[in-house]
Amino acid sequence: MTTFYILVGYLSLLIGLGLLSSRFFKGTSSDYFVVSRSVGSFLLLMSIFGTTMTGFAIVGSTAKAYTTGVGVYGLMASWSGLIHSAVFFAVGIRLWAVGKRHGYLTQCEFFRDRFESPRLGYLLFPILVLLVIPYLLVGVIAAGKFIQPTTAGLFPDAFPMPPLPNGQPHPLNGGIPPWLGSAVICFIVLFYVFFGGLRGAVWANTFQTIVFMVTGVIAFYMISKNLGGLKAASESVLASDFASARASREGMIGKLEFLSYCFVPLSVGMFPHLFQHWLTAKSAKSFKLTVVAHPVFIMIVWLPCILIGIWAAAYLGPLGEGQSPNSVLGRMVGQLVHSPVLSGLVGAGVLAAIMSSLDSQFMCLGTMFTNDIVVRKYGADRFTDAQKILIARAFILFVVGITYALSLWLMNSAHVFDLGVWCFSGFAGLFPLVVGALYWKGTTAAGAVASILSVVVVWSVLFYRDIIAVKPAGAASDEMLVFGMMPVAVIVAVSTVTLIVVSLFTRKPGEETIRKFFV
Repeated sequence: MTTFYILVGYLSLLIGLGLLSSRFFKGTSSDYFVVSRSVGSFLLLMSIFGTTMTGFAIVGSTAKAYTTGVGVYGLMASWSGLIHSAVFFAVGIRLWAVGKRHGYLTQCEFFRDRFESPRLGYLLFPILVLLVIPYLLVGVIAAGKFIQPTTAGLFPDAFPMPPLPNGQPHPLNGGIPPWLGSAVICFIVLFYVFFGGLRGAVWANTFQTIVFMVTGVIAFYMISKNLGGLKAASESVLASDFASARASREGMIGKLEFLSYCFVPLSVGMFPHLFQHWLTAKSAKSFKLTVVAHPVFIMIVWLPCILIGIWAAAYLGPLGEGQSPNSVLGRMVGQLVHSPVLSGLVGAGVLAAIMSSLDSQFMCLGTMFTNDIVVRKYGADRFTDAQKILIARAFILFVVGITYALSLWLMNSAHVFDLGVWCFSGFAGLFPLVVGALYWKGTTAAGAVASILSVVVVWSVLFYRDIIAVKPAGAASDEMLVFGMMPVAVIVAVSTVTLIVVSLFTRKPGEETIRKFFV
């Protein structure tokens, strides 16, 4: 039970951190939503990195490496390390400057003023919400799928599992079921977000980023040690027919597929929760550390997770019926980190990575609903700061309820990595919109609307064909490709062409707007 007690202790610390951050709350909506724009370099780095490292990066990358091989590192980690920093530099700093100058709290406020179109905000809001919900699902599902194997065997009477078809005990027998583990994680995140606002999220992200980076190194060391060392663990992959087929990129990932993955990390330019974190910066200099250190941090986190996934293919072998690749990391930690104390710390680290993104996403949705829908419709003077915060909290609670219900439905069918890629693909499709808004004076409201609608149509059609539509018997279960490329390449291309063509033939923004955003 030592492992379980450590996990409970860690979650209790987060509750305490939320209560502590609430004592620094200044009582204003600006402080609740953007920490009074006072965050320095270190906190900005840790909070931004923490909110980009989700269950997708921790649980999803291990599961994807288990099924696909070492090429997963090239698909996401190497591209992300370079492109994220470039986007932070080219887009993040400029949005921070515009947001500070004009007092923006959300993306919709910026785009509404930039394109002189109140309706644009109402169009963009539901799209951003619908894209964030799959992102939330990634975290909620990953949390439940990790907690169950990590706590396997602790509660055999409370949470029994039927034996395997061969008569062997189920490896997850006695583990806390995903529905309960996910519910607890949602409650903890809600608690410190409710009390501390974005300050609580920033503080928690900083603490959690330190925890999951340190414990990730510990987990990697312990797992490799108990597999006989790096050399022995790698040799076991080559000796296993099942694992060796997945160890090489060749034959598993095509060249166009590999190259087109570079479009996926562009999504960070349109993440509403990252936009909100950028606005918390004290100055433009606060971004310097983030731009430089972010790629190094990505390598530290992704590389161990992917190697563990490859080793798991040899150590665990093929998964049994009803077992998901999403449970691979939890099983490797539970079976190979033999010290209960270290197992508990590693488990806390994985949960830290998952929770450090959920809190920011919850906060951004509450902020957007309050400022882009309620305040916009009824007027800023209609509500006090306390009422705005109450409205944000109510909407956050509503979204969490919807997300949790969807997670129960998708828990045993959704692949965390693939679900994350589709979420990122939608945001990446909107990336040309923010680039055009910041760098091209000729971008028009009609072009922006047409670009957004093109993303909605293309993304919806491709998502339906890949995830929702019933595939014929014997069809490949791998991710869908379009002309050998990831769907995100098509989405970004259509969005870009639509934005440019429609903007060239429609009314340009007024001179006052141009001076407001391009001086």
